[in-house]
Amino acid sequence: MADSKEKLFSDFPPVPPEQWMEKVVADLKGADYEKKLVWKTNEGFKVKPFYREEDIAGWATTNALPGEYPYLRGTRKNNNWLIRQDIRVDDPQAANAKALEILGKGVDSLGFRVEARKLSPEFIDLLLNDIHAGATELNFSIRPGQAVALAGLLAEYFNKKDYDLKELRGSIDYDYFNGMLVEGKADGDPVQTAKALLEIIQPLPLYRVLSVNALTLNNAGAYISQELGYALAWGNEYMEQLSDAGIPAGFIAKRLKFNFGISSNYFMEIAKFRAARMLWANIVSTYKPESMTGCEKTGPDGECLCSGRMQVHAETSSYNLTLFDAHVNLLRTQTEAMSAALAGVNSITVTPFDKVYQTPDDFSERLARNQQLLLKEESHFDKVVDPAAGSYYIENLTVSIARQAWELFLKIQDEGGFHAAVRSGSVQRDINETGRNRHKAVAQRREILLGTNQYPNFTEQAGEKRPAGYRCNSDDGGKEVETLNFDRAAGEFETLRLETEASGKRPKAFMLTIGNLAMRQARAQFSCNFFACAGYEVADNLGFPTVEAGIDAAMAAKADIVVLCSSDDEYAEYAVPAFRTLNGRALFVIAGMPANADELRAEGIENFINVRSNVLDTLKDYNAQLLS
Repeated sequence: MADSKEKLFSDFPPVPPEQWMEKVVADLKGADYEKKLVWKTNEGFKVKPFYREEDIAGWATTNALPGEYPYLRGTRKNNNWLIRQDIRVDDPQAANAKALEILGKGVDSLGFRVEARKLSPEFIDLLLNDIHAGATELNFSIRPGQAVALAGLLAEYFNKKDYDLKELRGSIDYDYFNGMLVEGKADGDPVQTAKALLEIIQPLPLYRVLSVNALTLNNAGAYISQELGYALAWGNEYMEQLSDAGIPAGFIAKRLKFNFGISSNYFMEIAKFRAARMLWANIVSTYKPESMTGCEKTGPDGECLCSGRMQVHAETSSYNLTLFDAHVNLLRTQTEAMSAALAGVNSITVTPFDKVYQTPDDFSERLARNQQLLLKEESHFDKVVDPAAGSYYIENLTVSIARQAWELFLKIQDEGGFHAAVRSGSVQRDINETGRNRHKAVAQRREILLGTNQYPNFTEQAGEKRPAGYRCNSDDGGKEVETLNFDRAAGEFETLRLETEASGKRPKAFMLTIGNLAMRQARAQFSCNFFACAGYEVADNLGFPTVEAGIDAAMAAKADIVVLCSSDDEYAEYAVPAFRTLNGRALFVIAGMPANADELRAEGIENFINVRSNVLDTLKDYNAQLLS
């Protein structure tokens, strides 16, 4: 039996790549291989329909090991990431009660978003009462100007409680540059504040106090290579400024924390995190960090290799969340969490599905926690380190993303570094341009948001739900530099549908199906989905023997729109008679773009919908006509 198994694959002759391509070309029957099967990503590189061992032959990346420099396959030899939940702290006592409750429900990392303007020892005592800091990662987000005061209070508190300070893990989210991107202005002196932070937090060697909030770029719609390229430049800015100020490079690197977003591009996100660790380790190595007390790994020249370990917290994206059909957000965040978990990040926050339209409630927060617990306890994602390693496809994606991100990193360095690029507004303009391109892609359905611009829930009503705005702490008058735009991808479709609902008049689109059975059904389904994106009532039909019968049925149903659904060839027969029979009693639309479209326009037929239509703009135009 064993012998037969060993011979199983040797019995089949190897198939060279040329033979595969011959078969592919033959099956395409003359269609262009590049146009039909090769996918060009938003990042600008091409992805082939299949990969083979030859595609990764000789690559150094395939020899990487978990926990080993340059950390492509992870910074540790296990995959036990931390499940994090964030708590907004308005009242420290209430926040403490919530923290204690969720610590018993699977959370092992807490994020406190401190809103208080006045910090005190009593504030910290109330907030951390009965929370075992040695068993829980504690992360604090606060305004940059208060970061030093918070660090001092935490060090004082942990000393008072007799913790072993060398074992405590956590972070203070000090990020000078994020404020410029979000609010348009900076707070304080980045070097002096960072130096003070590093001095105060020195007794806590595992606390990270310098943040790279690339999540901000993700939530503004950045492409994956942009998020990574700018994150690298962002982290390097801290390294450069602080090492120039006399702080050892290894010490700086070990105090940095990268907060990334996770989009729904499943395999690309896995590759992003793998590429991120490798590139960051290479960047840190250029500073020749000296080995210090507690250094675990040294290079051939005595440099500290462990300082190049990128610590990554990942949070599911808010950019692609939707108000309508909001439970689909659970599917998005689940695949996003899977990407990050498989990629070996240090901790993950899953955004509650209802964040778009309200402060998340206990139920949505419980679901968000359980999404990660399912990955650990039932799917065992934590039992394998970097299962993507060796995949011809993901290894190629990793290298391709790394190349694109590195090119952007070098471009930023040529501009004088990340700080200078943010000051000039080039980062913001680049990301905002990407955001506009993605919004256009959503409007044209080249980027799909299920439940919003494709396959919407036909009968859903928003009721009292309204989009929650992105929190910003400054007014326009205080801006010093351009800011990022945080409009969600679904935002304009939601505005359109809310406009329909608020009007009190729900237009009805009636499908006049006739002729070729397959084509009329396909086009009726397409049209129903098209008009339901604006919240219109749609009426599908099995088919009519004549256009006159269809028009009579549409008028009986009190239709506001009549959509002729047939094949392109048959429109030459049906379109003009249907249009004349309708005689302006409703809006007349043809589903498709027939070859005789110009002739039909000459007859007065103006409205056509098809796969190339800008769905958003078309529906805006119909709303303007029908809701006034």
